[in-house]
Amino acid sequence: MAPAADKARAVAKKLTKGISKKGTRIHTKVHFYRPQTQSLPKKPRYSLKALPSKNRLDKYAIIKYPLTTESSMKLIEDSNTLVFIVDIKSNKRQIKAAVKDLYNIETEKVNTLITPKGLKKAYVRLSKEFDALDVANRVGVI
Repeated sequence: MAPAADKARAVAKKLTKGISKKGTRIHTKVHFYRPQTQSLPKKPRYSLKALPSKNRLDKYAIIKYPLTTESSMKLIEDSNTLVFIVDIKSNKRQIKAAVKDLYNIETEKVNTLITPKGLKKAYVRLSKEFDALDVANRVGVI
């Protein structure tokens, strides 16, 4: 029993004292990779901006004006579609929402194209419940 007790004492002594791993580290890679350090979240004492930036692309800025060419009139009569010149930075969802807010009409789909002049043209197809001729009269196209 004496050797077992001596062994147990030696292990207890090592655990209380701590185990030291001295020696050189074996490097398995050629390149050195910087170790990840702790990164704390930012908590500034004051904000960098005095006021939050406002949305400059509201419904009035998105839709510039309706187009009143012969081809757009043909589209109004034949395929229940209104044609608008819109802001170049606006997307189809924004155009659809702006048309709904401004003219109180439901749209089926919106097609867009950018003209060689640099204008964005939006073809707004109205749903079956709305007539493009009535809406065009209300808007002032015809």
